[in-house]
Amino acid sequence: MGPLLAAWALLALLPVSEQGPHEKRLLNTLLASYNTLERPVANESEPLEVKFGLTLQQIIDVDEKNQILTTNVWLNLDEKNQLLITNIWLSLEWNDYNLRWNDSEYGGVKDLRITPNKLWKPDVLMYNSADEGFDGTYQTNVVVRNNGSCLYVPPGIFKSTCKIDITWFPFDDQHCDMKFGSWTYDGNQLDLVLKDENGGDLSDFITNGEWYLIGMPGKKNTITYACCPEPYVDVTFTIMIRRRTLYYFFNLIVPCVLISSMALLGFTLPPDSGEKLTLGVTILLSLTVFLNLVAETLPQVSDAIPLLGTYFNCIMFMVASSVVLTVVVLNYHHRTADIHEMPQWIKSVLLQWLPWILRMSRPGKKITRKTILMSNRMRELELKERSSKSLLANVLDIDDDFRHGPPPPNSTASTGNLGPGCSIFRTDFRRSFVRPSTMEDVGMGHHRELHLILRELQFITARMKKADEEAEVISDWKFAAMVVDRFCLFVFSLFTIIATVAVLLSAPHIIVQ
Repeated sequence: MGPLLAAWALLALLPVSEQGPHEKRLLNTLLASYNTLERPVANESEPLEVKFGLTLQQIIDVDEKNQILTTNVWLNLDEKNQLLITNIWLSLEWNDYNLRWNDSEYGGVKDLRITPNKLWKPDVLMYNSADEGFDGTYQTNVVVRNNGSCLYVPPGIFKSTCKIDITWFPFDDQHCDMKFGSWTYDGNQLDLVLKDENGGDLSDFITNGEWYLIGMPGKKNTITYACCPEPYVDVTFTIMIRRRTLYYFFNLIVPCVLISSMALLGFTLPPDSGEKLTLGVTILLSLTVFLNLVAETLPQVSDAIPLLGTYFNCIMFMVASSVVLTVVVLNYHHRTADIHEMPQWIKSVLLQWLPWILRMSRPGKKITRKTILMSNRMRELELKERSSKSLLANVLDIDDDFRHGPPPPNSTASTGNLGPGCSIFRTDFRRSFVRPSTMEDVGMGHHRELHLILRELQFITARMKKADEEAEVISDWKFAAMVVDRFCLFVFSLFTIIATVAVLLSAPHIIVQ
């Protein structure tokens, strides 16, 4: 208990402060005849100078859709609604002619804290406010000093309209204005002056994950409105912010590029797999989902088309075109010779020139410029050579030989133009049906039987020839489908690369972390 008693004795010896009674007397003296409606100036013909400042602390969100900026200068830019929501501290300084005293007469009291409803204060409001109550400030005390200077720093959440430019989304910069001015006092009665020529105070600013603050310059404006002949003074702060693109780059652009690459891989898928068209439609639906995500973020305006939306539309056009051409490829691949006859222009473009440009070849057929120019002639020669090498086709000439009798032993009719091999085959074939004596000994029954066998051989040969021709036509259609696939792979790959590079190069900046 000893130390405690010593402390109480020491406090008893200290002088007692008389601040309370002096401050009370000072307040009664100042506010006894004070009129809150009176503009506190010594000369009523002169304007009252009010220093205006603003402190920005944090960017919270951006509502682009409604184009509103809410500030406290905690800054919150709502892109979807085009609102800027900020947390701001306003700073108003003026000199009140009626609030001056000699501090020596009031016990050294040099400043007072007075509620704003008991003093005159400038009716400074934000012109472009989007708040329901229009003024979102919290009424704090006014700090009054003995020389008459008054300091009023009301914090508040401000919602201001902000014109969102979505042209370069998501590589965009936004400039949101906050216009402050007196609502009733014109420039001849109240003169707003920037407290800091550089603009707002950013010393306590907290970085935002989505927006990078470039700056917040301020500007004083004197405007004469149509309603009133007097000039009105306002102070406009411009919050300049830049979107951080890392999120959009890895969550929208990279998936879009990967999905479009999958659409290109669809052209390498064989048509017989049955999944070629399904893959294209699935990729198209996936891109539609990503485009809806972008559309939900942006405002519903027709002033500009966002850069990312343009890129998504280009990729969707490419994927939709790939689906259409996939249908064409499948149609070509499954065509048959008995229903579809290949036009000459398709043969020229898809079987000759385009494969030569794409450096494609067919098994057993080398496609060169020389073969293209001589294709028709070569085709005729190949058909003649094929028919001359067909043994069954040579057998068909036996019917004519029997009608005109046996040819002389050394005549060319006995061998045709085919050489000794075919002559031996014909001689042996005759010997299997006729006696070596003379043709006159052959009976009519044997002659009819031989004709029936020859007709059957003709029919079989014609069917085999027709089957070969149909197989060749089907092969041509399948090769044409392959050529269309390869052509689309090159064209759409080039289109995707050009579109991606063009979008990235046209952006003001690529990645802002």
